[in-house]
Amino acid sequence: MSAIPLSTTQTIEEPPVSLWRDAWHRLKRNKLAVFGLIVVLILAFTAIFGPYLTPYDFLSQDLNARNALPSMSHLFGTDDLGRDVFSRVVFGTRTAFLVAVIVTFFAVLIGLTLGAVAGFFGNPFDRAIMWLTDVTMSVPNLLLVVVINASLKSPITRWMEARYLETLNPFYRQTIWVDFILVFGSMALISWPPYARLVRAQVLSIRSRPYITAAQALGLSNWVIIKRYVVPNALGPLIVSVSAGLGTAMVLESAFSFLGVGVNPPTPSWGNMISDGLRVWQHYPHLLAAPAAVLGLASVAFSFLGDGLNDALNPRGSK
Repeated sequence: MSAIPLSTTQTIEEPPVSLWRDAWHRLKRNKLAVFGLIVVLILAFTAIFGPYLTPYDFLSQDLNARNALPSMSHLFGTDDLGRDVFSRVVFGTRTAFLVAVIVTFFAVLIGLTLGAVAGFFGNPFDRAIMWLTDVTMSVPNLLLVVVINASLKSPITRWMEARYLETLNPFYRQTIWVDFILVFGSMALISWPPYARLVRAQVLSIRSRPYITAAQALGLSNWVIIKRYVVPNALGPLIVSVSAGLGTAMVLESAFSFLGVGVNPPTPSWGNMISDGLRVWQHYPHLLAAPAAVLGLASVAFSFLGDGLNDALNPRGSK
C-alpha cells in the first residue's frame, strides 16, 4: 500500500504563547533589565549563602590590622576595630534583603487587601480607605519611624530583660530581633499606601468588565470574584511596583540605619556602615565607598529591572 500523503492544507498547531512567556521574551531583549536581573540574582545568592563563604566572621576583630587599606587578605580593607569590611558588606546584604522582602511582602499584602476592597465595594469602604491612605502618606516617613522606635523599643527591651532574669533563656538577650520587628513594622506602615492606590485603580477598571458581570450573574460571592478574577488581573502592574519597591525598601532601611533608628550595631547594615564610614572618609575612604557602592548598585539594578518589567508586561506603553 502506498502511503497516504498529508494534505497541503494541514498545518501543525503551535502551542499558544502565554502572557508570561511573551513577557519573558520581551524582557530578555532589554539589556538593562537583564543586567538588573543578574545583579539582583547575585545579591539574592549573596544574601542567602554569602555569610558562609566569607573568609572572616563579620564580628571578628584584629586590633593589629585596624583601618587597613584594601588588599588580597582584606578585599575592602578593615574598619577601626579591625573587622573585615568585605565580610560585613556581605552580611549587610542579608540584612538589606531580609528587610526589603519582608517589608514589601507585608506592605503589598495590606495594600492589595485594602485596595481591592476599596475598588470593588466602593463607598463607604472606598472613602474610608482612601482617607486612611491620604493620612498615612501625609505623615513624614522619618517622623513615623522615630515615634514608633522611641515609644516601643524601650518597653520591649525592658520586657525581654525581665523575661531573661526569670527564665535565663539567652534568646531574650538577643535584642536584634527588637530592631528587626520595629523596622519591619514601621516600614510596612509607611509603604502600603502606593500599593493600595495602584490596586484600587486596577480594580475600578476591572469590576465593570463582562466576565465580572457574568460571575455575579452566576451567583458567585463577592469575595470569590475578588480572589479568582479581580486580583489575578490586577497583578501585572503590581509586580512592576513590587520590583521597584524592593529597591526602595533597601534604601529606606539604609537611610533609617544611617540616622540611628534602624538596625543598630553590631549587626552589619549598609546604612550604619555608611554612617560609620562618613565620619572618617577623608582618612579612610574605603570604609564609606564599599557599602555606598553596593547600595547604589542594588538600587540601580532594581530600577532597571522594574523598568524592564513595565515594558514587558505593558507592551502598549513601551516604545
